[in-house]
Amino acid sequence: MVPVQSAALAACVILGALAVFQVALLAGAPWGRLAWGGQHRVLPRKLRIGSAVSVVLYAAFGYVALGKAGLVAPLGGTAFTAVAVWVLAGYFTLGVAMNAISRSKPERFAMTPVALLLAVLYLVIALG
Repeated sequence: MVPVQSAALAACVILGALAVFQVALLAGAPWGRLAWGGQHRVLPRKLRIGSAVSVVLYAAFGYVALGKAGLVAPLGGTAFTAVAVWVLAGYFTLGVAMNAISRSKPERFAMTPVALLLAVLYLVIALG
């Protein structure tokens, strides 16, 4: 399998795991210290809504990666998908910085590497 396809599949696996995590937070799992700034053990209603939105966004992010890798039809065409992948690479790079400065030590140590891995994977996809 070519590197771009492998990177897209790996990104989808990670996004899928994050989606499961967000659904658990939405359902009231006491893992809030790992997300949303780590201020709450169990997320309040407003942040649970954010978790639900995150799940939808992760699905869209995954589809963009798969589209750029040629594994599904590109969303909005190849030009849109090419730009979207670069935007997502930048988004996950920003996520590295945001997670690294989180006041929550558990969030900092758990989510910074995840964001870094996604940033690298989306860069590989964008360059492919």
